[in-house]
Amino acid sequence: MRVSTNEPDVTILADIVSRQLRERNRISRGLFPAEAERLAVACREMADRFGRGGRLLAIGRGPHVTDAQHVAVAFVHPVIVGKRALPALDLSDAPAALVSALVRADDIVMGFAPPAGDPEIAAALKDAGARGAQTFALSGSSGNCASYALASPASDPFVHQEMIEILYHTLWETVHVYLEHHEAGHDLGATSFLYTYLGNTPQDTSQLVLDVAASISSKAATAERLRDDACRTDASTIASAAFAIHERVAAGGMMWLFGNGGSATDANDWALDLAMPPKPGPSIPAVSLAADPATLTAIANDIGCDAIFLRQLIVHGRPGDVAVAISTSGGSANMLAALKEARKRGMVTIALLGYDGGDVARRDLADVAIVVRSDDIPRIQEVQASIYHVLIDALHLLHAKA
Repeated sequence: MRVSTNEPDVTILADIVSRQLRERNRISRGLFPAEAERLAVACREMADRFGRGGRLLAIGRGPHVTDAQHVAVAFVHPVIVGKRALPALDLSDAPAALVSALVRADDIVMGFAPPAGDPEIAAALKDAGARGAQTFALSGSSGNCASYALASPASDPFVHQEMIEILYHTLWETVHVYLEHHEAGHDLGATSFLYTYLGNTPQDTSQLVLDVAASISSKAATAERLRDDACRTDASTIASAAFAIHERVAAGGMMWLFGNGGSATDANDWALDLAMPPKPGPSIPAVSLAADPATLTAIANDIGCDAIFLRQLIVHGRPGDVAVAISTSGGSANMLAALKEARKRGMVTIALLGYDGGDVARRDLADVAIVVRSDDIPRIQEVQASIYHVLIDALHLLHAKA
């Protein structure tokens, strides 16, 4: 199935998409250079706490549950080769009760909420801080309840969430810098001078703060460059995807989204933002196939991981529905199998990809493929979040004009 849209309409919508992406860059350029040093200091404390056996506990409500999911998987399953897994848990199901029951003095508690804040998240952070935890209020008005607080960088909940994603990605990446320079507990004897970051004597990390701050600013700037690239090369493709989705949904179609790891949390977030929009706009029928752990683990156990999305599409997919794959590599076997099945069923296929688009692009499995051309996985995911958020805004515009 191929997508056809009116070219002048696509051009108009592509211009709106470009303006929205550039507005995100304006906000990012104002935020991260100003916050980088403070983040670097907070990150140093995170490393100290991990070194003492602390854990990262992440909490969120509503659409911000997916932020807690994302930060937890990033720390537990690092995509940077050679970096160790760090203990992190998503405790969003009942944040106040769970944090009170589980938090320890060396832990780190990260709370996510919309720009206006969330009283339950604020209460959980306040309680965790009283128990000795380092706390991050990434939740608007909860600032007076946390060790590190960030006033919302934007009133738009989509933009707010995107900036917060960059923030926690940079914390995850740069905490390893401190850990490699300051990790105690290994008796290396006469060879300790070769492995200073594993020695018994903690290393002085005070001079690292400025370097880490510069790294944080650089990472945000890379995401800005990739958004600029998307404006130049992909705005029309994003607009075409919006038209394709709008046409199928208007005719009664459903959206089925899927991805692995961090991309699974993006599929969850995208589906929630469509079905329960956090700002004025229509509810669009959408489900993430990555959201149900019972179904995922049953299929993986009984058939295999390659079938976790395929099997669900066999059950749910109908002609006229939309299958949306999110991937940084474009090469996951379960993704390829699901897109092939979607094609067989007469579904429109859309893919949000990284690198060069991978096998999804090479095998032409997506009617519309949007590629963030980078091999930097956190930056790919950050720009993908901007893309699917502006795509949602485009769908709302098309709905209003229908």
